[in-house]
Amino acid sequence: MAKLEHEIKNHHLSINSLLRKKTSMKYFSNTAFKIMCLVSALLLGVVLLSIVVFIGKTGLIVFKDVSLKEYFFSTTWDPYSEKYGAAIFILGTLSLTAVTMVFAIPLSLGVAIFIVEVAPDWLKRIIRPILDLLVGIPSIIYGYLGLTILIPFLIKITGAIMGDGLLAAALVLTLMVLPTIARISDDAITAVPVELREASYALGSSRFQTIAKVVIPAAKPGIMTAIILGMGRALGETMAVVMVIGNTAQLPETLLTPTSVLTSNIVMQILDVQFDSTWSYALYMMAFLLLLISISMILIVRRIRTKGDMR
Repeated sequence: MAKLEHEIKNHHLSINSLLRKKTSMKYFSNTAFKIMCLVSALLLGVVLLSIVVFIGKTGLIVFKDVSLKEYFFSTTWDPYSEKYGAAIFILGTLSLTAVTMVFAIPLSLGVAIFIVEVAPDWLKRIIRPILDLLVGIPSIIYGYLGLTILIPFLIKITGAIMGDGLLAAALVLTLMVLPTIARISDDAITAVPVELREASYALGSSRFQTIAKVVIPAAKPGIMTAIILGMGRALGETMAVVMVIGNTAQLPETLLTPTSVLTSNIVMQILDVQFDSTWSYALYMMAFLLLLISISMILIVRRIRTKGDMR
């Protein structure tokens, strides 16, 4: 009997020892995972801060040789004559983004509304994967299609000598940002509670009235997020724009006049200049402006999401 009790006691001790080991290993694993996540987050922050500091510090050197007034308000960009007026590229970037959004916002919102409110389930299962695939297509393919198909088409229908310019670039960018805006807006509209729609219909509203006065206002934070993310991609796009905008440092008189934007000017010239030259610093300052705009848009998106959650 004493022997049996001794064996039972040893068995219990073994079980307790095993449990302690498992608990200790689990605690160690959780701690290691937390440390890994913390290190990853800190590393990401350090990398981002390093990029901002390096580009900003390098770009700001340009103002040792170029005045703020000349850089931001002069339209003369002639590095060989030491003229570094970036106003053309800043205005071109803002103009291109504005024209793109004029085309992209109504089209993307229409696609999203059609998917959620109108399309049957079998069609939704086709359109959504197509939009996801369009997001993943490399930008140079869009640019090549614009160069070989869109520009000749614009020349044909407008009679212009050249089809390069804001219109061609805006149409290409519209095709590029449409899937992003449409899919995020799709998710935002889908998230609107069904009860809101049913209440609207119960009050005698038509489908159009329900969508315009109930669904869209309820999904507004998500739609605004989609639009801002689309603007961010339009602002930062390079290769597709380079291939269709004309890359000429001039203010466009029409939508079919070749011009240039910040991204296209950087990519066309950065390889031809010495790193420690005023020309190079001026290009870095352009990159810093784009970086500041992108960060501002991210902050706006986070602010909009916070307000949406509070509602």
